[in-house]
Amino acid sequence: MKSIKTVIVHDWLTGMRGGEKVLEVLCELYPGATLVTLLHNKGSLSPTIEKMNIKTSFIDKLPFKTKKYRNYLPLFPAAIESIDFSEFDLIISTSHCVAKGAIRREGGLHICYCHTPMRYVWEMFDEYFGKGKAGILTRTAMSVFAPRLRKWDVRTSGRVNYYIANSYNVARRIKEYYNRESDVIHPPVDTSLFQISEYSKEYFLIVSALVPYKKVEIAIEAFNRIEKKLVVVGTGPESYKLKTMAKKNIEFLGWRDNSELSILYANCRALIFPGMEDFGIVPLEAMACGKPVIAFGKGGALETVIGDGEGATGIFFDEQTVDALVKSIYDFEKKYFDPQKIREHALEYDRALFKEKIKIYIEDKVKHHFK
Repeated sequence: MKSIKTVIVHDWLTGMRGGEKVLEVLCELYPGATLVTLLHNKGSLSPTIEKMNIKTSFIDKLPFKTKKYRNYLPLFPAAIESIDFSEFDLIISTSHCVAKGAIRREGGLHICYCHTPMRYVWEMFDEYFGKGKAGILTRTAMSVFAPRLRKWDVRTSGRVNYYIANSYNVARRIKEYYNRESDVIHPPVDTSLFQISEYSKEYFLIVSALVPYKKVEIAIEAFNRIEKKLVVVGTGPESYKLKTMAKKNIEFLGWRDNSELSILYANCRALIFPGMEDFGIVPLEAMACGKPVIAFGKGGALETVIGDGEGATGIFFDEQTVDALVKSIYDFEKKYFDPQKIREHALEYDRALFKEKIKIYIEDKVKHHFK
């Protein structure tokens, strides 16, 4: 078989979150590949990603792109389509927005690791652009652009040969929106960074981007009511609003690196997970420390948190309301969770297992496509 020229396509490079942890593994597997992205905030990624041969679109040259890049959402389809991928045999995209729209050459192969179809214009449109979530100008503009973006998203879904979904939850949405089948490979959790702990201080923990769909405000209101200590790790556009809401029992720490985060996980009583996620790596990081999770019982959390039985790793609340979360916290305090069993469950999602699974998957598709 001839040498396969490979490109990795990622929506944007602005920080190390769940999608970038998948990207990091792909960069380890294909260090000689070109990495293409809409924009790159230099120094915001891990050394493994930063040392790649990174190429960007015209979005990278626009003003305010460092923090306001989401304002350019209507331009993203044009940006990904403006990039010429004709020199590459294999496109591996990791997409939650437009990366899956990369145009492969004739006879080329495109494998997409899909974190979700474009959530901004599908199931979470109101969370980003509804009344009270965005200004009047943004809401007006998106009422015009959202239908066009949905049409583009569906129309370009055929550019992908094979979809990998990060969860069965996302696989269902790929089928619903794109009418495409997908294979599920859960994303990586670097469990080696987190050690089991049977000790707890008197605080609960949130680790989250502070954006609307994460529903952190529910937790803030709940802990305002019960006045137990809550530590919030994360930054985002909702930061000021949430800090303004919070009483003195709630502490905001901003982002923390893995070494600091592992200590915060190890010492917490439980992780609070109030949003509906596509998958959710954070609960598994907490579980790798033997810590239980109090999670909203929909979406990806149902695939990672065990809510009943001897091997339970957490507890669910069924409604995204303050009352439901408060009740689940009080219910949690009546239960015992085995730290060792919680960690054993988390190890099933270890980074090394993900790396081997995705390597075998891609090699198999390449072998059959280019034989």
